[in-house]
Amino acid sequence: MERMKQFLLEREKAGTLRRLSPLTRLGHGWVRLLDYEDELKDFSSNDYLALSEHPEVIGASRKYLEMFGAGAGAARLMSGDLEINHLLEEEIAQLKSKEAALTFGSGYLANTGIIPALAGRGDLIIADRLSHASIYDGCMLSGARTIRFRHNDLEHLEQILHEKRNEFNRALVVVESIYSMDGDRCPLADLVSLKKRYSFLLMVDEAHATGLYGENGSGIIEEDNVSDGVDIAMGTFGKALGSYGAYAAASRDIIDFLVNRAGTFIYSTALPPAVIGANLAALYLVKTEPQLRLDLHQKVAFFKKQLRKNGIKDDPGPSQIIPIMIGDSAKALAIAEELQKNHIYVKAVRPPTVPEGSARLRFSITRHHQEPDLKKCAQLLSKALRTISD
Repeated sequence: MERMKQFLLEREKAGTLRRLSPLTRLGHGWVRLLDYEDELKDFSSNDYLALSEHPEVIGASRKYLEMFGAGAGAARLMSGDLEINHLLEEEIAQLKSKEAALTFGSGYLANTGIIPALAGRGDLIIADRLSHASIYDGCMLSGARTIRFRHNDLEHLEQILHEKRNEFNRALVVVESIYSMDGDRCPLADLVSLKKRYSFLLMVDEAHATGLYGENGSGIIEEDNVSDGVDIAMGTFGKALGSYGAYAAASRDIIDFLVNRAGTFIYSTALPPAVIGANLAALYLVKTEPQLRLDLHQKVAFFKKQLRKNGIKDDPGPSQIIPIMIGDSAKALAIAEELQKNHIYVKAVRPPTVPEGSARLRFSITRHHQEPDLKKCAQLLSKALRTISD
């Protein structure tokens, strides 16, 4: 117990102690914190297309709840394998241009199930240094030798492959198409070209790209036209698709293998029917209403323009995730608190979620944001940065 208390005290002194912040969602991107009276505009949500509030998504969720009940009742390999699971997987496979797909309870469960299934002792995993924590937890669980390559540095990746590949049975390279804390993109086309010179499986996490990029909203894999070179496309339903759960899309052989080897799939209760209904409706909207993502990209471009107009020089990157680098954790918290006083809700992201000395405010733009919201936010952010720095 003393060790736990000391850990928490050290985190608090360093400005990196995590605390939960209970809130109520008020609709249209507004929230109210339990201990704070004012309404706040949410700039931390990953509900990029605002589909969590879309009438068709809510209606489908309600319909499936009434038709099939509140829960699946069991894991898929027992009696929880409702037909609607297969319908959802067929839709995902089609979206990702793969033979088959498999759903998981969450993105974390997907990564910690897929990676240990594909690699084990005697194998090599090479992952981007800024990969999500769930990817590294999956690597740790696998027992495989894991090496991190410098972020988006394919020359470093090739150096590792050249020096180490022949020492191991199999090799797995894992990247994200859009990185969740930096908002930048992986050079997937160059990575697939590298794959042609070395023998490895390529897994791409599209959690923050699914629904937002590509002609059909499939993601960066589609936009960069590299589907044939990606062995496993993983993604989630809990971000742009507005619901919950995750998936892997791959060849039929890989999916059948995961059904037999991915522990987080085998031993987890299936997705609730209401969630499956919401996911199916969201996929339909992504496929039939491209204006949803076009609208989002316009809002992102407008916000970046407002940041520049207000003297914020950070390079925001190419995506809807816009990190404002602060460095010091206490300063990042202070700026977030200053913005909250002005009805802007944005979280300070601090170590160990991000590397030491790289605390930041992570702004996430969604279709809930209107131009006046974005303009006001940029102005207030500029003022807070000056106030806290002085």
